[in-house]
Amino acid sequence: MRLAKVLDVVSRSAVGWYLATGCSLAELHYNFRIGRSSASSIIQDVCKTIWIELADKVIPQCSTEKWIEIAKEFQKVAQFPNCIGAIDGKHIRTKQPPNSGSMYYNYKQYFSTVLFAMCDANYCFTYIDVGSYGKSSDAGIFKHSKLYEKLCDGTLGVPAPCGIDETNEKYPFVIVGDEAFPLSENLLRPYGGKQLISIKETFNARLSRARRYIECSFGILANKWRIFHRPIDLDIDGTVNLVKAACVLHNFIRTRDGTRSNDQIFDEDPNLNSLAPDTVHRGNSLALSARDKYAKYFEDKNLE
Repeated sequence: MRLAKVLDVVSRSAVGWYLATGCSLAELHYNFRIGRSSASSIIQDVCKTIWIELADKVIPQCSTEKWIEIAKEFQKVAQFPNCIGAIDGKHIRTKQPPNSGSMYYNYKQYFSTVLFAMCDANYCFTYIDVGSYGKSSDAGIFKHSKLYEKLCDGTLGVPAPCGIDETNEKYPFVIVGDEAFPLSENLLRPYGGKQLISIKETFNARLSRARRYIECSFGILANKWRIFHRPIDLDIDGTVNLVKAACVLHNFIRTRDGTRSNDQIFDEDPNLNSLAPDTVHRGNSLALSARDKYAKYFEDKNLE
């Protein structure tokens, strides 16, 4: 029994050390006196357990009440009403999987798998999808995700459109993303093109303010768990388990540390003025109308 407890402590310490410091399996081998293959197995087993035990507790389930709560927080800290989340993808650097060809080779010219996620205004992940090919685009991953499926069939629990000012105009609840994503009634992306008129520039700046929460969430994740600062030396299944566990631990810590930076910079994204023309993922009339409606709202607010 004592030996089992010692081994349990060693395994937990090794996994924590691996995630937090970004060390290699070889370093675990020497520091904890365990074989490299044993270290790999221990990491995968512990990460699987973390996901199984904590995922349902720290990643909120989709519900109308939860989306309304998240929207209120976005309104408070980002001044973007009826926003239920920000989405983006992050490339997780990994070693080349055997017999994978160029499937995991991304446009940044290294091998990776993709963490696609949505977050709330407290930098907590509300949805994650891990394991897509590095060559896949964010839009492609999104269109094959459970999030997109639920958004399309109406099972995501998105609240009905409601008013956000003194007028009787109803505004849909929306997810915000960058120019890589398709425009829809419940998913807003920036206006594309150069030399935009004032109303479109204002909208892009406001959307960028809300969208940055997902980018900041990825930054917090990578700096808390420094294993993401180098290629992960596990196979793809092991990498997926590790990323899912790290996201769960990220949420677990965020909901307990109770801290929020008050010195966030909300200036305009420097890339907004050089977006590609808005011809791809243009969206239907309802989507265009929803974006224009928000653009008019933000323009009116800026003039007050």
